[in-house]
Amino acid sequence: MHSTLECLTDWMSRQRWYAGKGRIPELAEVARDEWPCADPDARIVVLLVRDMANNPPSLYHVPLVLRTTIPRGSGRTFIGRDENDDYLFDAAHDETYTHELLARLGVQRADESSRVHTGEQSNTSIIFDAGGDAPLVVKLFRLVHAGENPDVVLQTALTSVGNRSVPRMLGSLEATWVDPLGSHTHSDEPSTGHIAFAQEFVPGVRDGWPLALEAAAADESWADDAERLGRVTAEVHTALAECLPSREASLGDIVGFVAGWYQRLAIATSDVPELRELRPAIEAVYDAAREAAWPPLQRIHGDFHLGQVLRRQSGEWLLVDFEGEPLRPLAERARVDSPLRDIAGMLRSFDYVVGSLRNTGAPGGAGAMLDDVARASWARAARGAFLEGYASASGLDLAAHQSLLDAFELDKAVYEAMYEARNRPSWLPIPLAAVAALAAPERAAHR
Repeated sequence: MHSTLECLTDWMSRQRWYAGKGRIPELAEVARDEWPCADPDARIVVLLVRDMANNPPSLYHVPLVLRTTIPRGSGRTFIGRDENDDYLFDAAHDETYTHELLARLGVQRADESSRVHTGEQSNTSIIFDAGGDAPLVVKLFRLVHAGENPDVVLQTALTSVGNRSVPRMLGSLEATWVDPLGSHTHSDEPSTGHIAFAQEFVPGVRDGWPLALEAAAADESWADDAERLGRVTAEVHTALAECLPSREASLGDIVGFVAGWYQRLAIATSDVPELRELRPAIEAVYDAAREAAWPPLQRIHGDFHLGQVLRRQSGEWLLVDFEGEPLRPLAERARVDSPLRDIAGMLRSFDYVVGSLRNTGAPGGAGAMLDDVARASWARAARGAFLEGYASASGLDLAAHQSLLDAFELDKAVYEAMYEARNRPSWLPIPLAAVAALAAPERAAHR
């Protein structure tokens, strides 16, 4: 038998949502909340634990169900046995916990049967789609931050104005804790942050990434889908600008953006020697963007790519996962930003579709793409259609902001090069080709 934290140490290191891959967690309990439940054999304990093995230390949300016996069929959710002879289980799979969770989210259902989505990475999604009630999904944030999570704030705002390009929000849940060792100020003041939310679950949708990959592999035009996606992206940006703060970019804002680009480039050139000879040309793109006209800053998606969009069976697009980059500080993700960052993220995603086919090989068959020329043509058409759809729906003259859009896309490609060099060296040619193209002198002549 082990303490609760000892049980969690081994179990957490094997979970997809654990961010400290390759490290052994060093856990400290920050907060413990025991929820009432009707099952006499069960206790619901919701823990917030600080992982000191990560730098900076990460705060995790770990709901547990403690039982005196092991119910039939629950072995796959078993975590361990603690010093009090209680058997610990992952609460996301236990209806005792999910019943109470729905109640705290203010959601009522006749059939509360649920299942855990197996493909989730940084969070855990619990799907309720049995019975005659409208299906819904509850997302448990595993990494918790003090403050309002953008995934909740932005989608709630869009739901409030009737935007149907995001799943409808149904409720959210916060936790409060005191953790002086985990804060920058070492304050004893309580912190509050989101730990879960409920929203509409849309059945029958497909992820944008495999859809684009299949089309590219078969050399089928994806221009219509990309154009519709551009329109929806613009409509969501417009709605966010209307219902949440937006403002003109100040000189301080612009300097801050450019400084961030330069900082990432300095780090990347130390990891990716191939970037060093391109550095003067990259910096020239950044300098040109500093002098360019900037559209207003507003709240944006923040981590936009084909894996963050879903296509309904009717062909309409949904945008999901507005949390931003989960490893960035929440304060950064909650700031106004440039909508061009989202546009650049999607443009890079189209390039990755054809780059991944080159790396892994297209599926066999007569319709498979045969050469790099066809791949480049597919990506160029998808990119152009997306930009056309965005411009037509937003009224934003993207051609007038080409130098700035290039800078955002170049910054993204530099980051990708650093990531691939560290994690997937065989994929490094994909972002390197983009960096070279965006920094090329002939590209500058057309800005």
